[in-house]
Amino acid sequence: MTSNSPVSVPDPAPVDVPSRPRVLVVGAGVIGLTCAVRLAEAGYEVNVVARDLPLETTSAVAAALWYPYRAFPLDRVTGWGATSYDQFARIAEDTPAAGVRMRTGRELLRTPGEPPWWSSAVPDLRPVSAPPAGYSGGWEFATPVVDMSVYLPWLSGRLDELGGTVTRHALAGLPNTAPIVVDCAGLGARLLADDDTVTPVRGQVCVLEQVGLTEWLIAENTPSRPIYVVPRLHDIVVGGTAEPGDWEARPREETARELLTQARALVPVLAKARVLRHRVGLRPARPNVRLEPVHLPGGRLVVHCYGHGGAGVTLSWGCADEVVERVRARAPT
Repeated sequence: MTSNSPVSVPDPAPVDVPSRPRVLVVGAGVIGLTCAVRLAEAGYEVNVVARDLPLETTSAVAAALWYPYRAFPLDRVTGWGATSYDQFARIAEDTPAAGVRMRTGRELLRTPGEPPWWSSAVPDLRPVSAPPAGYSGGWEFATPVVDMSVYLPWLSGRLDELGGTVTRHALAGLPNTAPIVVDCAGLGARLLADDDTVTPVRGQVCVLEQVGLTEWLIAENTPSRPIYVVPRLHDIVVGGTAEPGDWEARPREETARELLTQARALVPVLAKARVLRHRVGLRPARPNVRLEPVHLPGGRLVVHCYGHGGAGVTLSWGCADEVVERVRARAPT
């Protein structure tokens, strides 16, 4: 005998699906966003909180040429920088929309010397054959140049694709609302991490219209007034200054005039370039980059990652990879 009555099928038993470990990243500059992307790629639930959104940060002011500058210790900086160099080269080749380009340029030196301490991170470093008057030599190499007005939104978009978020939120201290916090607060670590060894190094730059320049230049000058010319996709960044302990965030007219005079003497085509704007960034300098896990009561973990000086872009991917390792040791996905 058959029956057309419906057969009762019991509901399936609930399945425990472990939630992804949650990580709160503090800071939305290039270090914070890069750490957030790497953590999200590794399977973590990632939320970024910051007082300043990406295009409001010091990272947005950077000329963003891969070049280790005012960051220590040298051996770790070289390793982090090599990792970042390789990653940027891949991005330049595979993802043009990210705003990264490999460009050849020259570092000019007043006195001859050995190859720079970070030379092992660069695949092809060559002596400058015919330095201009006033310079005795230097080094020529190809390096990533990152247009931060394009790259920071690209990083944010990549994080969004991975399910991460960026939220504006001013903090009086490191949050305790997540089991894992990654502190990428830059200069803000003076307050958030109670670390007064983090100090500003003021950098002022001029942004000029792009007039077809493709090669970058760094020229040795006084310690507080390095000369650099960095061509990006749509503009040229001319710098700069390196003024320790200076908190002034407004451009100084006299400084701007001096920067342009020095740069135009070395790169005459800049005389044809219209000045678009003047900008100032406060680099977060520290005796050594702090990349350190701190275990707190209750099983909480804080991974500090700040104090990158003038090399935030240069060290970003290498430091982010190490941050993931530190987090994974506490909470594997």
